[in-house]
Amino acid sequence: MSLSFLGRRLGAALATLIFVIAFNFVLFRIIPADPVAAMLRGRNVSPEAIEKIKRDFALDKPLPQQFVRYVSELAHGNLGVSLTTRRPVTQRIGERIWPTIVLVGLSTLLSSLIGVFLGIHAAWRRGTAFDLGTTSFTMLTYAMPDFYLGILLFAAFAGGLGWLPTGGLIDPSSGATGIGRLLEEGRHLILPCLTLTLAYLGEYAIIMRSSLIEVMGEDYLVTARAKGLRDSLVRRRHAVPNALLPTVTLIALNFGYVLSGAIAVETVFSWPGLGQLTSQAVGDFDYPLLQGLFLVFSASVIVANLIADVLYGVLDPRVRVAT
Repeated sequence: MSLSFLGRRLGAALATLIFVIAFNFVLFRIIPADPVAAMLRGRNVSPEAIEKIKRDFALDKPLPQQFVRYVSELAHGNLGVSLTTRRPVTQRIGERIWPTIVLVGLSTLLSSLIGVFLGIHAAWRRGTAFDLGTTSFTMLTYAMPDFYLGILLFAAFAGGLGWLPTGGLIDPSSGATGIGRLLEEGRHLILPCLTLTLAYLGEYAIIMRSSLIEVMGEDYLVTARAKGLRDSLVRRRHAVPNALLPTVTLIALNFGYVLSGAIAVETVFSWPGLGQLTSQAVGDFDYPLLQGLFLVFSASVIVANLIADVLYGVLDPRVRVAT
């Protein structure tokens, strides 16, 4: 892979990140609400105390000075201080990021593996009952909002049957440690992970099926069959590797989107990740925390997009020539 190709992709990602930083600053200052008033709602606080809070968070300064301070702090890895807890935003995000990464990472792995498997077999058995059933099921899960799917699974397996925990990372009364705690956390992970897996596997199955059906009409597959190669060998060695291109890049790209899209699912299952933290920050109108979360989500999408671009260039040299 040429350095010029990588340079163009890195330059585009950096330019996007700079725009996001600027937009991130402006977005939370044009909202018609006073963050300090929202934070202090229902409390009897003196005007002097309100002014001190505004000074502490630099809300009393003109927007240009606030922006310079914001960029300067950002360059040093400081995302500001939470309005509600007065703790660093990086600390609050750091406490919640790993549960989200575990949830999103595992669900992305499962949905991509299952989706690709279903898509391959549905395409190779096009027109059969398996194809019809698989396509109908995956389109249903793909079209269904993930939070609604989560509520259905919650009602069935946690509320109705009582097989699984209702939410959280671990039961508050549980004193489990070591392996026992990991098993307990694993039980709590099942429902939110199953929800995201079902919500996204349809996309991979549909794309993989369409891509493989398109590849199956290529001349080189007809030639391979004419040489006497078995269908399973033709599929494994020739058809699937070429049909995987769009799906592989989609998986890389979707990881960033799923990271930010887990808000509803984490809220339904009280999963203590970035999604639930975002929901709490919106309710508290904690705009420094919202700024930090928005930046993390946006950066994850930008990085995922960069990985997808580079990966596609590695898998298909024509992309490097064309760009």
